Amino acid sequence: MNQYYLSHLKELEAEAIYVIREVVAQFEKPALLFSGGKDSIVLAYLSKKAFYPARIPFPLVHIDTGHNFPETMVYRDWLVNELQVKLVVGSVQESIDKGRVREETGYNASRNALQTVTLLDTIELHKYDAAMGGARRDEEKARAKERFFSHRDEFGQWDPKNQRPELWNIFNGRKQMGEHFRVFPISNWTEMDVWQYIQQENIPIPTLYYTHEREVISRDGALLSTSAWLKLKEGEMPEKKRVRFRTCGDMPITGAVESDADTIEKIIEEVAASRKTERGTRADDKRSETAMEDRKKSGYF
Repeated sequence: MNQYYLSHLKELEAEAIYVIREVVAQFEKPALLFSGGKDSIVLAYLSKKAFYPARIPFPLVHIDTGHNFPETMVYRDWLVNELQVKLVVGSVQESIDKGRVREETGYNASRNALQTVTLLDTIELHKYDAAMGGARRDEEKARAKERFFSHRDEFGQWDPKNQRPELWNIFNGRKQMGEHFRVFPISNWTEMDVWQYIQQENIPIPTLYYTHEREVISRDGALLSTSAWLKLKEGEMPEKKRVRFRTCGDMPITGAVESDADTIEKIIEEVAASRKTERGTRADDKRSETAMEDRKKSGYF
């Protein structure tokens, strides 16, 4: 890695650590939203650096849809033990059982949207006033509208037209009773920055991100992994392919890409050559032009 990228990553790292420390300084009960994907993993390691040699002073919060990749869950439990951090789990299945949300049906059913209610219930239950996440502005146009400190009203809703200015990295965390903030310390990072940082810091990642042989079906231009939650349409035939995942969402909605990238170096080369965003493989983002923004306004990550 050349000197430009080394200095560039140091600047991004310093900015992210500054934001994380500001969260702990300004809020009474922060938490880190952890999906098991590469961005939230990097955020967890940045948090470790921010407070070393002390332990991370806030919990990891995982909203468990029940449709996770097994590899994601194995990695989550390993990381919690590795960092010696508290884990809080919000269960979408529990929300369904309580009648808080209704399970979708059909071939393209997903629990992705259901996470919002579970997330808001978990935030309310534990009284978190700041929830940090690994979202980046380059991922999707709705996420490009986010501030570092993203205000949410007493209903957990986001209004992109009612956010505070952030001049010279001065963040305003003032809130009324019942309101909270979502905070995005790696907003200015790109997918390439994340991978180069993982390489630089030698951060372990789930095996999903590396090429492996997997049984998949092709649907609407996406390669979806077979699972107990994926209902096959007539004529859909599973076949084994050499694939990897660029993002770790739920199994029924997260598309794989055919790839030979079995090392970090090869992944970086592949990302550099790609002309499609990582969320281009997510079926839930294709439901409408404003799918992500609509979910964010109602309280999504």
